[in-house]
Amino acid sequence: MAALWRRSLRFRIVVVTLGLTAVAVLIACVLMALFIQNDLFVTRRDQALSDARRATTAAQETLDTANVQGADSAQLQSLMNSVYTTLVQQSSTDMISASRIDRTAPQAPQDFTVGGFDESLVTEGMRAAVRTNAAPQWWQSVALASTDGGTMPGIVVGQQLLVPEVGAYELYFAYDLGSADQTLAFVQGVLWVVGVALIVIIGGIAWFVLRSVTTPIGEAADTSARLAAGELTVRLPVKGEDELATLGRSFNAMADSIESQIKELADLSLVQQRFVSDVSHELRTPLTTIRLAADMINDQRDEFDPATARAAELLNAQVQRFETLLTDLLEISRYDAGSVQLELEPTSLAHLAEDVIASMHQLAEQHGTDVRLVAPGGYSPVDMDPRRVRRIVRNLLGNAIEHGEGRPIVVTVDSNQQAVALGVRDFGLGMRSEEVEHVFDRFWRADPSRTRTIGGTGLGLSIALGDARLHGGELAVWSELGRGSHFVLTLPRTSAPFTGTSPIRLEPIDETVEEFGRTEPIVVPAAPAPPDSRAVAPEAPPGVVGPAPTRGGVS
Repeated sequence: MAALWRRSLRFRIVVVTLGLTAVAVLIACVLMALFIQNDLFVTRRDQALSDARRATTAAQETLDTANVQGADSAQLQSLMNSVYTTLVQQSSTDMISASRIDRTAPQAPQDFTVGGFDESLVTEGMRAAVRTNAAPQWWQSVALASTDGGTMPGIVVGQQLLVPEVGAYELYFAYDLGSADQTLAFVQGVLWVVGVALIVIIGGIAWFVLRSVTTPIGEAADTSARLAAGELTVRLPVKGEDELATLGRSFNAMADSIESQIKELADLSLVQQRFVSDVSHELRTPLTTIRLAADMINDQRDEFDPATARAAELLNAQVQRFETLLTDLLEISRYDAGSVQLELEPTSLAHLAEDVIASMHQLAEQHGTDVRLVAPGGYSPVDMDPRRVRRIVRNLLGNAIEHGEGRPIVVTVDSNQQAVALGVRDFGLGMRSEEVEHVFDRFWRADPSRTRTIGGTGLGLSIALGDARLHGGELAVWSELGRGSHFVLTLPRTSAPFTGTSPIRLEPIDETVEEFGRTEPIVVPAAPAPPDSRAVAPEAPPGVVGPAPTRGGVS
């Protein structure tokens, strides 16, 4: 219910509408019931007062026209009997009571009570008011006994009746208001039924009206989601000339504009990709010739004068850098064209790391950097493209040497049941958080003014990230100013994309390099190498670390 409340505008509006309608109907029904109850009571009270007044007036006329001078008690009693008959005939109730106020008159007729009138219904306050005031009528609400043993609402009307030669009598009429109570119950029942029906009808109307509004909104939301997912041809159906139709036409116009611009950008991107690819391919032939000539000149530089020899060295270095840039551009164009293919073969990531460290030993010595390998795992073969993974490791290690400020670099290789991982940790200057966000962007450098010694092009990390994702893995980075950087490459053991936890923690603990201690050579049992493939050693015992032996260059 809570999820439906958050996600459905129609449900929220209908619930709010029904709630407010129910409150309004409840207040209206209560007020109407109170007004009707009060009106029924006032009407029935006025009828009772009028009926009692008419009966009392008729009885008083009977008494006033009678000749009672010198009459004895029998005559007076006979007169009172005729008064009793008149009261019963003129009133609509049979519950009547009459009692004399002055008990000293000896010839006064007897009191009478008819219809089961209960004297206890009359309170002392009402008796005192009737006895002391002859002209007005007095009334009070009472609870009359019903035939089923319960009670029902009623009213008692009291006033004086003057008997000649005897004095005043207090006369009371009891009227049953049960019919008015039944009428009120019927009216209240009708009100509640009508109120519930009104709530249901208003809810249905609200649902229908909201459906006519929210259905186009839902279609617009679904179309927007499909458009955002890449279905550029979807459009909203437009019907009529109202505001929703205007919204639909505006949305479709916006979608047409977006589709046109995306197609233009796609065409432009395709042209750029083709340009880079074509230019790179076209430059390879002349570059090969230039490279051969530069190598020949560089090989004979000892025979030149110092200035010419230096020019030959610079020419050879820049040709090599140009060739590296051209190779990177070709690789980027293959990624953009989606034509990159992996050449998988079982490879030990730990042994691959040893090869790369050995191939870059001379560069590390030039920078005064000690590269250390910590490999508690990662020896068992995993299907990967060794050329691309080797390129990733070379790039990460080269950057660490370049920016490590001559401090030790720790290369960690580890594994678990889901993945193998390699981390390159340097203790150089590090990067700010805003720089870390762009570290994998093409042609981006943290410090463009810094002199590069290994011919960086600004494409290495971008290509490395592409290679990692091509394997279904990930390449992550952590860096802080003053603490250095840590790059972690994680590759899954299966062909499924990696979704678990990397065997190597990305954010390092505040450790010192000395905590790793001195490295010892890795003891690897000799194993016969299969034809046309490099030997793969079994998993080494955890905790065995050591520098990689020299194994030649990297392709």
